[in-house]
Amino acid sequence: MGHREHRRGGPAAVPCAVVTVSDTRDEAGDASGGFIRRALLLAGHPVVDYRILKDEPAPIVAHLKALAERRDVRVVLMSGGTGIAPRDTTFEALDSLIEKGLPGFGEIFRALSYRQVGPAAILSRALAGTYRGMLVFSMPGSEKAVRLAVRRLILPELPHMAELLEEAGG
Repeated sequence: MGHREHRRGGPAAVPCAVVTVSDTRDEAGDASGGFIRRALLLAGHPVVDYRILKDEPAPIVAHLKALAERRDVRVVLMSGGTGIAPRDTTFEALDSLIEKGLPGFGEIFRALSYRQVGPAAILSRALAGTYRGMLVFSMPGSEKAVRLAVRRLILPELPHMAELLEEAGG
């Protein structure tokens, strides 16, 4: 079976949580989180949780652990905190929890991003992987970066990835 057939075989609706990591944004100013929620809903995937968290490891880890306890969350899409500034701690918080990494997500994201922003693409520490049966994606906080990741990488493969986790008992 080819990759196109695999894509068609996954669930049509995958329940998702959206997390914006920011020390300054609120819901009204969260363009990236707003885009993610709209894009998921337009693709038929319900958004069952939405939060804005401070860029601190403890609340990020605690929220991800709480989401893993829920039966209605299969995918977590996070934006923000992936840079190299001292306050950017999302990568460290997630990297300590990820059970199976998907290095291709960050690699391809940076390759696609390079076409838009040039060498600044290396500053992104976008990552993805699995945690307790959930898919977790972490993207930069800019709306342009989120649009790229969601449209080009996440949404096209989301049902297929969710199906693979279900087959594995995740």
